[in-house]
Amino acid sequence: MAGRRAPDLLCSINNSYWSFWIHSLDTKMEHHFLVATDGYQGHVSPALNLSRRLADAAGARITFSTTVAGHRRMFPASADQEVHEGLISFIPFSDGQEDGQRNLDLKDFFARTKSVGSDSLSAILRSLDARGQPVTCVIYGLLFSWAADVARNHGIPSVYYWTQPATVFALYYHYFHGYDRFISSHDDPQLPVTFPGLPPLRIRDLPTSLTITDMEHPMALILALLKEDLDVLDREASTARVLANTFEELEAEALTVGGRDLKVMAIGPVMSVNGPNLFKLDEQRYMEWLDSKAEGSVVYVSFGSFTTFKKRQAEEIARGLRATGRSYLWVVRMDNREEVKSLVREETAAEEKGMVVEWCAQVRVLSHAAVGCFVTHCGWNSTSESLACGVPVVGVPQFAEQPTNAKLLEVWGTGVRAETDAEGVVEAAELARCVESVMGEGEKAAEIRRRAEMWKDRARKAVVEGGSSDRNLRAFVEDMAASLSPIISD
Repeated sequence: MAGRRAPDLLCSINNSYWSFWIHSLDTKMEHHFLVATDGYQGHVSPALNLSRRLADAAGARITFSTTVAGHRRMFPASADQEVHEGLISFIPFSDGQEDGQRNLDLKDFFARTKSVGSDSLSAILRSLDARGQPVTCVIYGLLFSWAADVARNHGIPSVYYWTQPATVFALYYHYFHGYDRFISSHDDPQLPVTFPGLPPLRIRDLPTSLTITDMEHPMALILALLKEDLDVLDREASTARVLANTFEELEAEALTVGGRDLKVMAIGPVMSVNGPNLFKLDEQRYMEWLDSKAEGSVVYVSFGSFTTFKKRQAEEIARGLRATGRSYLWVVRMDNREEVKSLVREETAAEEKGMVVEWCAQVRVLSHAAVGCFVTHCGWNSTSESLACGVPVVGVPQFAEQPTNAKLLEVWGTGVRAETDAEGVVEAAELARCVESVMGEGEKAAEIRRRAEMWKDRARKAVVEGGSSDRNLRAFVEDMAASLSPIISD
């Protein structure tokens, strides 16, 4: 039976190592960061983890602001009221969709979010100023360029928080600085493409927003919004700052994409065992189940907070997992179609080796010694968590930046990408083959496991005292302190 992996500084909720240098800052300078994000789990988690890290590192006041719907899911007992946890206050902003249901098409949804959200966030800034708690810096995430506009209108500096790999940031940067025609003129998914400072890629490895040809496709709108994000950085030129959820040892060249005119600072991996979860958890059941399994014996399967399964894909995954003969923990969210959930329950009911849950605390699972493989959609949160916890990956990318992340795992040597059929489905035999290629007895599997452990060690070293991400976060806070000193200098 496997126990929990030995705790380390990376996979621990105790971030106290970030606070050893607090007293070196001028105590008269009170930072107040407002961190703005949408209400989806994949964006809330890295934003809140960054907020906690800043609170620990700088002794700063933090206002965490997500949508009313997201706030309600985080704090169901508090309705729309402010919530306070130490130095962090949670104050929701309105995006005009308080029930959390998207009743508008995507274009109208983002337009309404910008219009209503700008007014709401501006009101929060005025309210905090009136209380004697003025915000000194606004940190905003992907597709939130309007938050930078709000900050500028209030005379407050803003910082872009990039929660995908630096390689993907570099791809978008290059695309919007001259590479767009080259990419759009090629539709062969196997065509090799090269970009300055990035590993060799093929068209199929690029974010799907860069390769779509239908301008009515939702990804076309996402690309337009990302351009607005980068336009803000271009407009601010030499004063622009980007905090990136990665670390220098992993993506050193990609971090230099903007040259001297754009400061991209790697501060990751930004993660926590006890991060926010917008879904109900039954941790005891699956953690005790993992405790009963041998070290490195369990396949963990999760496709994140957005992806839902086609019935056929669910069937193929179930058959593939059964074919491996290995124990597995499979996350099947409650918003999958009932036919998919029923199928999964039937497939696993007679299978003592399988457990199905609706959601789980992912870092706790990945930190468990029993887990030997992660079958994932390759969202960046999941990808970086696999690296930080040293778990080999079978990548099944779906959309957005996920194909790039899957390719990067191959470049870093910690995983393989599963191939799909003509319908975009990973068949059972292919899934079983990929699982065996990272968990089996061969040299290739052993090398993947060795490199997974290597990157786990490097990720840990990046965030401990004196590590590259530790130094970068310290430099960021000290830069912000310097910008405050003329204001609070008596």
